[in-house]
Amino acid sequence: MTEFAYHSKGTIPGESRPLIDASIKAYGFHPKLHQIMAEAPATYRAYLETFRIFAEETTLTPLEQHVVMQTANYENRCHYCTGGHSMLMKMIGADDAIVDALREGVPIADPKLEALRCFARQLIDKRGHVGDAALQHFLDAGYDKRQALEVLTGLATKLLSNFTNALAHTELD
Repeated sequence: MTEFAYHSKGTIPGESRPLIDASIKAYGFHPKLHQIMAEAPATYRAYLETFRIFAEETTLTPLEQHVVMQTANYENRCHYCTGGHSMLMKMIGADDAIVDALREGVPIADPKLEALRCFARQLIDKRGHVGDAALQHFLDAGYDKRQALEVLTGLATKLLSNFTNALAHTELD
């Protein structure tokens, strides 16, 4: 098995050095996922910026954002991100039943959140080709076209992290 390095400030490529500081500022430590991404500064920067944009510039609530991300984590079988987002969801006060449902890939009792979960799952499973009926179901649940596109931003973020973890077999922090 090819091993990826867990970079520190002493081993990191120069272009990734400022990104470490951003990670530590945001999380209070340098997550192992970020240590691995530091190998490729463009990937690391893309991940941090896409995550920031999804969290700060979309109209989805923090809970809705986590529904999108946890759905991707489940569908992409990312143990690392599933654990991390479970912790983040508890920090924002998410109901345990929602956290558990997302971890297990089962329906959420709240109909609007369930429509979001299904839409995100279908986008992943069908590689974007969900069809008009799936989009309409999402819209009928109370979301709008802007939010349909914003879900893609969250999924793009998770593609970077989930696929990095799959390649690198990232250890839990």
